[in-house]
Amino acid sequence: MCGIAGATRGMLGQDAEETLHRMNDVMVHRGPDMGDIYLDSDLGLCHRRLSIIDLSEDGRQPMLSDDGKLVIVFNGEIYNFQELRSELLAKGHTFRTGTDTEVLLYLYKEYGEASIERIRGMFAYTIWDRSEKKLFAARDRIGKKPFYYYAKSGGFAFASEIKSLLQIDRLGTDIDPTALIDYLKYLFIPHPKSIYNDIEKLEPGHYLIYKNGRAEVKQYWDVDFSDPLRSGEGEIIEELLDVVAEAVKCRMISDVPLGAFLSGGVDSSGIVALMARGVSEPVTTCSIGFDDEKHNEAMYAKSFARSLSTNHHEHYIKDEPAGIIEKLVWHFDEPFADSSMVPTYYVSNLARQNVTVALSGDGGDESFAGYEKYSIDRYENMVREFVPHPVLEGIARITNSFQSGLNKRLNSLCSSAALSPAEGFYVTNTFITDVQLKSILTNRIWQEVMEYDPAAHMKRYFNSANGRDHLSKILYADLKLYLPGDILVKVDRMSMANSLEVRSPLLDHKVIEFAARIPSSLKIHRGEKKYALKKSFGKVVPQDVLNRKKHGFVVPLNSWFKNELKEMAEQSIFGDHGMEGYFNMNAIKTLWNEHQACSVSHGTLLWTLFVFSLWLQQCYRRNPSY
Repeated sequence: MCGIAGATRGMLGQDAEETLHRMNDVMVHRGPDMGDIYLDSDLGLCHRRLSIIDLSEDGRQPMLSDDGKLVIVFNGEIYNFQELRSELLAKGHTFRTGTDTEVLLYLYKEYGEASIERIRGMFAYTIWDRSEKKLFAARDRIGKKPFYYYAKSGGFAFASEIKSLLQIDRLGTDIDPTALIDYLKYLFIPHPKSIYNDIEKLEPGHYLIYKNGRAEVKQYWDVDFSDPLRSGEGEIIEELLDVVAEAVKCRMISDVPLGAFLSGGVDSSGIVALMARGVSEPVTTCSIGFDDEKHNEAMYAKSFARSLSTNHHEHYIKDEPAGIIEKLVWHFDEPFADSSMVPTYYVSNLARQNVTVALSGDGGDESFAGYEKYSIDRYENMVREFVPHPVLEGIARITNSFQSGLNKRLNSLCSSAALSPAEGFYVTNTFITDVQLKSILTNRIWQEVMEYDPAAHMKRYFNSANGRDHLSKILYADLKLYLPGDILVKVDRMSMANSLEVRSPLLDHKVIEFAARIPSSLKIHRGEKKYALKKSFGKVVPQDVLNRKKHGFVVPLNSWFKNELKEMAEQSIFGDHGMEGYFNMNAIKTLWNEHQACSVSHGTLLWTLFVFSLWLQQCYRRNPSY
């Protein structure tokens, strides 16, 4: 895994080499093994390397083609590079290294932009064509590797992380107020936006061409739900296991130690079981736990690891969050409030003490319908289809002021079902109501954003899905929005903070494409979520793992804000750090007091505000290091 960056010569300023080195050095955690730059009269490139395949210095980047016309910087892994290498050798290309980077270079030389469709892996890379003065950049199909860019009048710049772009003096840092709204709603900022007006994210499954001062973005891949499999259940289950097993196998190619994250849940357990089938030595597994039993799955992971005789390691998170959170916020570069960043950091740190590459179970829930919200939203949609809209609105009005648990649930159901399917799923996926949002913002910010619709991100994907049923549409929306915007950002930043490469077999595009063809009736079957994957993994994983209630990387936020994080969070949120420029501090103080008095739990909202306050402090300091 690596870090890449670059910019047109005019963006880099008079001391272009120094700027490139700064851009590179601030990402040293992404590639501590090697770092170098390239500079010509038009463009500069830089690269940090974490050596995984071909550990020799021959793999140094930026890498030039044999004729010197093409230059590449690449972040990721290409799992089919050996087959592609053989194909290119047959066409007369010669290789100086054993790297997948050089394969990408000559694949582009042979096939041009169409080369992207032949690649299997996780990647973000650019190829600079010196003769045509054209830059080609691409991001993997589902968005495992990041790519930020600036494309305004006067130049182009890109990087794996925003902090690298911020080393360019002339790049502006004005905050986009609508991105703040997105953050408060989703806990992350959906692509193609970032928190900054001038910085965008290249969308997953897209490539970019920059030439003659103009950037053009094109899509090269999408998830297709339009052609469901017509095979019987047994045949689909068998084929699914074969597809996943092959994805695991190709991710076990490495010239450095390799292990796995193990949470004790279905997805990671299935991946570890498939890894164990193909090796003679014990698989190295790593788990994170909490002393709070309600949030702890470590004992299940340990039990499963023992059944496979893995080389198991575990770490319990106790009072560390206050000591680590500023560092974590720094690694994300923009506000990001998925609290599972904390255990993800620690499991990555634990893994890096033992291996350089770790496999994970990410992606199983989004492709195979593993989240509780999918069952809830499907039920709401059934109500929406069979109960007249005026009746739903009437029940919602009547139950709005009732406080009992049953009436509150009925109000929530009818209020959501009274919305369109896309709007209903948006409400299921957001973390603050419009009423709350308006109450905590300053009048100035509210006036700027009151016409903005953050639901547009969700509607965009829900309405463009080509699935034949409701579940397919909401799975498509999560695959295109939540997965790359939240889960994969979290895993990339927290693993790279520890110079660890994470590979996710369930995010292989062949697995995603096969899953999209599995009928919805085999994803949620008689109320059982993730039915097809569980049946498939049932051939390698014990039933107690498959039947255990889904837990996830949940952290005890409500408790943290009364104990471990209380003092730090209060100082950060209410200190003199600029929060009053965005938020109604009296309203936030009320939320804080309610939480401390245990009258209402506001753990998630307080965490969102706390993270923003920390990010704001770092933003004003431009680029603190951790």
